[in-house]
Amino acid sequence: MDKLYTAALLYFAVISFVTFIITALDKILAKKKMRRIPEATLLSLALFGGALSEYITMKLIRHKTLHKKFMIGLPVIILFQIILIGASAYFVFFK
Repeated sequence: MDKLYTAALLYFAVISFVTFIITALDKILAKKKMRRIPEATLLSLALFGGALSEYITMKLIRHKTLHKKFMIGLPVIILFQIILIGASAYFVFFK
């Protein structure tokens, strides 16, 4: 059980860090008017566990904050992930 918990924490730490880097890189590329990170890539990172990191990063660096796809979509993904993690924890620890 401890190994699973540690692996999950490590996974979320890594995906959050990668998402932060990719989001910040997209902002830098946008400022330099260079080829950007596709929105599908940013949303995929969010779906795979980096939604909270991406949302916080976007708010902090003011990136894509006018895009409804991100400012509505990311909180929905975060809520879904919270429910999923809560349900998983319930079945692992209380069933």
